[in-house]
Amino acid sequence: MKAFYFRDPEDHVLEIIFFPPGKGDAKWQPEYRTTPPSSLSTSDGERGSVRSPAQQNSSLDSRHAPLFLGIDHTAIVVSDTEKSLAFYRDLLGLRVAGESENYGVEQEHLNQVFGARLRITALRADKGPGIEFLEYIAPPGGRALPENAKANDLIFWHTDLVADQLNSLASRLRERETPFVSMPSPRLPGNHSDPLNAVMVRDPDGHALELINHSQSLSSLPNPSNRPGNQ
Repeated sequence: MKAFYFRDPEDHVLEIIFFPPGKGDAKWQPEYRTTPPSSLSTSDGERGSVRSPAQQNSSLDSRHAPLFLGIDHTAIVVSDTEKSLAFYRDLLGLRVAGESENYGVEQEHLNQVFGARLRITALRADKGPGIEFLEYIAPPGGRALPENAKANDLIFWHTDLVADQLNSLASRLRERETPFVSMPSPRLPGNHSDPLNAVMVRDPDGHALELINHSQSLSSLPNPSNRPGNQ
């Protein structure tokens, strides 16, 4: 795989990643437009002849491949993978899709952290982008998110997760004493007799999550500035 980090105008870190054949989700394999059969040539230059699959693959025109294919995952630094798994996997229901331990010069260059050694855990739901844990085995002592960070701070970000039976999930989160960013029973603007539509909470390391009721689609939600936790 090939990857590099860069920053957007507000200094948020983004990663561009390329999955070679056989790596990552199959949907990230670029779709190339093949050269029309009439223009194909054999190794001896004879036009219009049938060629082997290997020869045909060499004719794929990468100039027509899209540069940006989509969003694969969001990565968060965690202090304790097992504690985060108890929250994301056991409580929220995500599944572990892959695990690895990464280190070496290439990893140091990617993260710009000397001596970096990471335990990486990828989680997925049935569809949509995944969540990836980055636990730094070395070096230790990473700074925690500020406890007083608010939704209008540039350092603040959150991940949206769509959930079934949000009322029941919110109750379980309260029982686990999960920190709530928004009010205990927020409802999006509209019919206040509807079931709970969205709530924002924090994971064990303070990362914000907005849990949205399955009956609401992201396209139907009001402007983000009017949503719970963004006030």
